[in-house]
Amino acid sequence: GIIDAVTDEEILAAYRLLGSVEGVFCEPASAAGVAGILKLAQGNFFKPGDIVVCIITGHGLKDPDTAIATSSTPATLPADRQAVADHLGFSP
Repeated sequence: GIIDAVTDEEILAAYRLLGSVEGVFCEPASAAGVAGILKLAQGNFFKPGDIVVCIITGHGLKDPDTAIATSSTPATLPADRQAVADHLGFSP
């Protein structure tokens, strides 16, 4: 095994990456492991073909303030299914 440290900025970058690329809404503490993996990968720690696993257990609703603060385009919508579908581009 290995132990390394990541910065708050690296954690938030991993947090945003998980949401935008994988559709995973986790809390920042769960993104810390992914941030560490990304840091190690950038340093060529892993060999081609290595299998890397990161367990993410904390849901993003445990820390909704971070989601709001880091969102580039927060949206305020009425509590209406059609309004949400329209905003997400699911309407014809």
